[in-house]
Amino acid sequence: MQSFIRRSAALASLVGGLWFGSLAADQTQALALTEPQVVERLRAVPVFAITDANGTPLVATPEAGQTETTSVTGVFISRQDAQQFLDNLKTQQPQLANNIRVTPVSLAEVYQLAVANANNSTALNFYFVPMRQQVESAITVLERNGQNGEDFEGVPLFFAESTRTGGYLTIQQGDQRVIPIFFSQEDLQGMMARVTQQEPTLASQIRIQVTSLENLIGILQQEDSEDLNRIVLVPPRETLDFIRTLQPAAGGQPRPGQSPAARPSPAARPAPAAQPPAVRPSPTP
Repeated sequence: MQSFIRRSAALASLVGGLWFGSLAADQTQALALTEPQVVERLRAVPVFAITDANGTPLVATPEAGQTETTSVTGVFISRQDAQQFLDNLKTQQPQLANNIRVTPVSLAEVYQLAVANANNSTALNFYFVPMRQQVESAITVLERNGQNGEDFEGVPLFFAESTRTGGYLTIQQGDQRVIPIFFSQEDLQGMMARVTQQEPTLASQIRIQVTSLENLIGILQQEDSEDLNRIVLVPPRETLDFIRTLQPAAGGQPRPGQSPAARPSPAARPAPAAQPPAVRPSPTP
């Protein structure tokens, strides 16, 4: 059986040229994927913001005299990290913290807001707060692969490739083959264990690679490859488990368009609960 696809020129750039900063689209570049296609890649990824009851994000504004004029809000990959930030804020500024909460939002919504404000010098910038453990894992992976882990910045994303062909590990999701890219190295390792259990000969032919979320979004915006439409981002297990708690207990999964039971304001909707991709290597051609 074969469960790899050949590496395209666009996807090859996943492992090089990391860049970091606020999430904003470069309007001077022609999108390789249309904006709706980029949004579709990001839609099922829940992230977490600190907001008031109306869904307005908590922002850090420049102090008087600073040359930087842009306000910044943090977007947390981990709900636990967001909650810890809020708990610390309750200790330091209890009056402020009493009126704010951790709110799940779709990564696609963050992206769309960034695109809409890309040409506004005073617009709100979004700063991604990665999971510390996953940053440490990313550095370890890079150094194990002979790269400089000290240069890594951003939100780590993990994927698997073949050491024999250089292709990316793909899995079956519904009626198509997809390239799963994980926010958690442990979740990727779990998938790899299931793959190699079905096809033991692959165990010595797979290695983990890492890129950043910021870099991947830049590739979606600028590169031209059909394989980009095969990418599926897999949120951390802790996030998927939390989002499931927001769904109605009676009747199971909400119908398309149906609001989760604990819906925040329209400006801060939780993302649909993404399911981990089913693992089924494809037959040998």
